Amino acid sequence: MLSLPYIRENTELVIKGLLVRNFKNAETLVDKVIEADSKRRSVQTELDNILSESNKISKEIGKLFQSGEVQKANIAKEKTSQLKDKSKILSDTLSEAEEVLNELLYQIPNIPNELVPAGNSEEDNEVIYEEGEIPKLHDNAVPHWELCKKYDIIDFELGNKITGAGFPVYKGKGAKLQRALIAYFLDKNTEAGYTEIQPPLLINEASGYGTGQLPDKEGQMYHVGLDNLYLIPTAEVPVTNLYRDIILKESDFPICNTAYTPCFRREAGSYGAHVRGLNRLHQFDKVEIVRLEHPDRSYEALDQMVEHVKGILQELKLPFRILRLCGGDLGFTSALTYDFEVFSTAQDRWLEISSISNFETFQANRLKLRFKNKDGKSQLAHTLNGSSLALPRVLAGLLENYQTEDGIEIPEVLKAYTRFDMID
Repeated sequence: MLSLPYIRENTELVIKGLLVRNFKNAETLVDKVIEADSKRRSVQTELDNILSESNKISKEIGKLFQSGEVQKANIAKEKTSQLKDKSKILSDTLSEAEEVLNELLYQIPNIPNELVPAGNSEEDNEVIYEEGEIPKLHDNAVPHWELCKKYDIIDFELGNKITGAGFPVYKGKGAKLQRALIAYFLDKNTEAGYTEIQPPLLINEASGYGTGQLPDKEGQMYHVGLDNLYLIPTAEVPVTNLYRDIILKESDFPICNTAYTPCFRREAGSYGAHVRGLNRLHQFDKVEIVRLEHPDRSYEALDQMVEHVKGILQELKLPFRILRLCGGDLGFTSALTYDFEVFSTAQDRWLEISSISNFETFQANRLKLRFKNKDGKSQLAHTLNGSSLALPRVLAGLLENYQTEDGIEIPEVLKAYTRFDMID
């Protein structure tokens, strides 16, 4: 979340940034934050004064007893008792004021980087790069959900029977191709200097708040009520939380991690052909890259992450493009996001397969993730993450774009992982 000093010192800049996001009631919310902070500071000052006075009187009581001034000592004791009662009331008031302030701060998204274009929705995102020829498919080409049924590699109906819609069952060569992609993505990431992590799939509330998934405004998280835990929506959450409440050294940067996990998202209210098959799932596999960076180098790191994902798609020989997200389509915690999309020839549409974001200090402030700079002072780190890659739509693109009349070819770079050349 945004820090209070930043909001106070850059009020106009914060409001301007929120307007780029098309954030409603930006000025009203910022005013409420400043007002709530002023109340909290006032209560804190009054409490500090009372505690200081109480400590001073407590020291005098001993001296009064030693000098035989018992009556004065008892009067002083009564005064400290009154001050204690008052401090208890003020402590409760302070806790309430802090809770109100935090609830307001949790409502404010990150401020967009100056590169973020204005816009209302995904229609206003900027295409900044495009590569690859869109293949010409044979006349009988079909979308991936029909290919999955034809070759019996992914069973959506069986997953629906076991769990519900959005929980497919991968079978035979479909399961092997899925496993091959996971291994390939992890190998590419570790070769690029990322350390592989295998994190938990369940997180507590502190972790959800730390990376910005809580409060869950859109109802996307699966909640295990009995234990008050949440199924992860992405490996970003547990991996970034490895560094919650940590003070790093400046020499520790960059910290680069990668992780494969299943991911769980409720995706409430998603219907229609555009979410059919693998296009949108409640459970899906994803390989993530997470970086912690010095603030001076985080945007250079963001560019490196973009180039890394670009290299993977070039090896897979999939037609893709890169978009810079506009303010209206930017995620709550992000300052700048680049989306990768592959072209599905059979569906005649672009499919999002990766988002790479710089959160600057937004997550670090929630996580209390700091480092000691050269002057020995604590400073918030920058956090970044990206999909490298999300499997469902990559798999959909591969199945559709590599289909032939004789079957589905396997990209050359994956054959060492699948140990077969064709799905037929």
